[in-house]
Amino acid sequence: MDVTIEKETSAEVDEKNQNDSIITRNSENLLEIKNLKTNFYTEEGIVKAVDGVSFNMSRNEILGLVGETGCGKSVTALSILRLVRPPGKIIDGSITFDGVNLLDLTEGQMREYRGKDITMIFQDPLNSLNPILQIGRQISEVFLLHQQEELHEILDQRRLDRDKEKQEIEELEEELKTNKTRLTKEEKSEIEAKIKKLKANRTKKLTLKEIAWEKSENIIKEVGIADAKGILSRYPHELSGGMRQRVMISMGLSCNPKLLIADEPTTALDVTIQAQILDLMKILKKKFRTSILLITHDLGIIAELCERVAVMYSGTIVEYASAEKLFKNPHHPYTKGLIGSIPSVEKRDQELLTIRGMVPNLIYPPSGCRFHPRCDYRLEICDSVRPANIEVGDKHYVACHLFDPEYKNSPKYQ
Repeated sequence: MDVTIEKETSAEVDEKNQNDSIITRNSENLLEIKNLKTNFYTEEGIVKAVDGVSFNMSRNEILGLVGETGCGKSVTALSILRLVRPPGKIIDGSITFDGVNLLDLTEGQMREYRGKDITMIFQDPLNSLNPILQIGRQISEVFLLHQQEELHEILDQRRLDRDKEKQEIEELEEELKTNKTRLTKEEKSEIEAKIKKLKANRTKKLTLKEIAWEKSENIIKEVGIADAKGILSRYPHELSGGMRQRVMISMGLSCNPKLLIADEPTTALDVTIQAQILDLMKILKKKFRTSILLITHDLGIIAELCERVAVMYSGTIVEYASAEKLFKNPHHPYTKGLIGSIPSVEKRDQELLTIRGMVPNLIYPPSGCRFHPRCDYRLEICDSVRPANIEVGDKHYVACHLFDPEYKNSPKYQ
């Protein structure tokens, strides 16, 4: 993929410095995204799908990326994997994964990361799986692509075991032949029984594909599918939605990746199956120590699963904090609107909050703060100046002029 970094203006440099404020560089960070910009060049104009996004992920954590449909969540995920297709293009920023800027890699080097160190679960498992290939073949392909060395080690060990078994059988047969007259009837029977048992249990001669199939069966068991062997021989259309999603998760975890990106993993599932998939992700996260970037518009899922949350609106991050702080004390007007619109028992006698207006057109986004046309707390400065990321608490950042000492006393918009 062609990655173009355009020359920066002084305003863009200031904006980049503002975005850098939420990046905390340390060895615990697995992923650091800094001032990421991804545009789509269409006939109608340039769609600024991701416009200056910055956040980081620690090792072995679940980070939620939440926002309305069309706010740029999935494009952010595809940008991390460098799978943005034309007319889309990453035009600026850096994506540092485990100390390496992915945007500096060639396409061949990037393929080494995809599927091995970084994997992605898409929201529609039926469209993500190949309809004409058996499930086992699709999972085993991951092992054959990314774990050749490990598969060869297993194959070499199996061959050694097979040679040892063959040698032991030959030695017992030789003993039976040379000491035929000296052996008692019981000793002969005992040796013959050993030979019979060794021949029956002798390690099967395997190929790399068969070992990959075995590993596929094991990983399918990890995601809670009982009939793992039977599932491998089936095709995607023969499985339920929940089963297909479990298969996608097993494929994502097959190489024990450092980062798993889950893009709306429960959207097409009913409530019962959603709960099972979320519980499964919690268990697998602990077992495999995999960091998870969970993309969703469902704040209930975020509250249950995530440790930290980045709230996205119109291609930008507007608030970034721990899940506990975000739900207890949201700061950005957009975040307040999202949380206030969730129905609950406590609000059964109250009207739910609504966010007026519509999501802006990303070809012609609003100037200044992108949320200002819909904001009830709008200041005059919001129309012209883009808000910086302000730290309002310990690792709690919000992009809003209401919390900026420089602009918080600006006149309210009339």
